[in-house]
Amino acid sequence: MKLVLVAAAAIVDVDGRVLIAQRAQGKALAGLWEFPGGKVEMDERPEAALIRELREELGIRVEYACLAPLTFASFAYPDFHLLMPLYTCRRWSGFVTAREHQALKWVQPNELRAYPMPPADAPLIPALIDLLD
Repeated sequence: MKLVLVAAAAIVDVDGRVLIAQRAQGKALAGLWEFPGGKVEMDERPEAALIRELREELGIRVEYACLAPLTFASFAYPDFHLLMPLYTCRRWSGFVTAREHQALKWVQPNELRAYPMPPADAPLIPALIDLLD
C-alpha cells in the first residue's frame, strides 16, 4: 500500500481558537473540515512543506521556529496509507485568506468535534483540546 506523507497545522490565534478549512467542491472529501496543510513532496521536509502549503493555501508566512510538533495521525484509506504530523503554530505574518478552501473558521478546541472532518483529522482533536483547554 502506498504511503502518503501530509503535514498539517493547528493554527492558533491569540484567543486560543484553531483555524479549520473546508475542503473545496471537486476535491476528495469535499465539504469536510480539515487542518490546513498538504502533501510533502519528494526530498522535502515536513516543516518546509507546511510552510509552503500555508503560504499557498492561506497567504501567510510561517517561520520554522514557529512550528511545534504536537501529534500525528496514521490512517489507512482504501487506496493509500496516510501519515500526517500535526504542528501547532501561534505566530505568522500576513492575513489568513481562503485561497484554496471553500471556507475558513476559527473554532474553540472543544467545539472541533461539531465539524465533520476526514477520518485522519478527527483523531488529532483530543491532543489539541489537552494542549489548549
